[in-house]
Amino acid sequence: MDPLSGSTREPWLETLAEDVARLRARRQDLTLVSSGAVAIGRHALTLHQTTLPRTDRQAAAALGQMHLAAMYRKAFARHRLKTAQLLLGLDDTTERRRLLSVRASMLRLLSLQTIPVVNENDAVARSAASFGDNDRLAARVARIIGGDTLVLLSDVDGLYSADPKLSSSSILIREVHDITPEIERMAGGRSSSYSSGGMITKLMAARMALATGCAVIIADGRDAHPLSAIDAGRACTWFHPSAAARSARKAWIAGTLRPAGVVGIDDSTAMQLRLGESLYLAGVRSFDGQFARGDAVIVRDNSGSEIARGLTIYSSNELRGISARSGLEDGIPVACSNIDQLVHSDDLALTA
Repeated sequence: MDPLSGSTREPWLETLAEDVARLRARRQDLTLVSSGAVAIGRHALTLHQTTLPRTDRQAAAALGQMHLAAMYRKAFARHRLKTAQLLLGLDDTTERRRLLSVRASMLRLLSLQTIPVVNENDAVARSAASFGDNDRLAARVARIIGGDTLVLLSDVDGLYSADPKLSSSSILIREVHDITPEIERMAGGRSSSYSSGGMITKLMAARMALATGCAVIIADGRDAHPLSAIDAGRACTWFHPSAAARSARKAWIAGTLRPAGVVGIDDSTAMQLRLGESLYLAGVRSFDGQFARGDAVIVRDNSGSEIARGLTIYSSNELRGISARSGLEDGIPVACSNIDQLVHSDDLALTA
């Protein structure tokens, strides 16, 4: 949306919905972190002050959320995609019991092939107990659901060596492997009185996500089809998690999560996993348990020995559907799919 006029960019949202539909067709799960509720509401209520009193901000958010929810539902319904709104407070992501409840809700929505649309619950949030900006909210959401990539859309291509609006000699930084003080200096300050973020907050969000082994992309989100543009190789900034962070994620998968099912594989597939490959449907010989997409599963070889644990892309019900169509009771035929992944290598931890 345009923060100055309060008008919404519904044609742009429709192109985003097209991008999401294409990625969902590739069996990629997505969660969106939205913004704009306060800006929409403040203009609808003719609250034109640059800084709103807390009660006015809460009122604007309450009104704006209704409009945003309707926009998302309409745009995504054209692609037969369902959306669900989640309004979070800071305590929902810091208190363990509430965090686990949020995680369970979001993963269940994803397993039901629904797109969670998340925003801060500004209608009741206190300034002293808020996320501060949607970039950091997005980083927390990525951590909650165990996301592997966080995309932060901005009004520039990514991180530059200097503010590109002020310096014609600034250079786009394509790859970042460590957020050093020099990288932080490149971010500069906040650029808009209406925006709660800026490049500096995106770096803060990137640091949070990288610590959990999640890669981060900062890209220009102003044009149509922003996710497809990234997929096609458009210039942007990639932040890569360190080997230590990736190892910590693997350790989390291997030892922290409670497995919900078991998957049996053949010996050749076991060898491929030990070489760092992903687990594909064609290598699955059996499965057991009731698990949803994103749940942890144990991977066993032909002898029944555990060799790995991972986060499954398919639910047990989906696997049973594939088996039923193939005339098998508990296995996947070799010819069924030699490209579809069951567990991505980034989400697979060898245990033996």
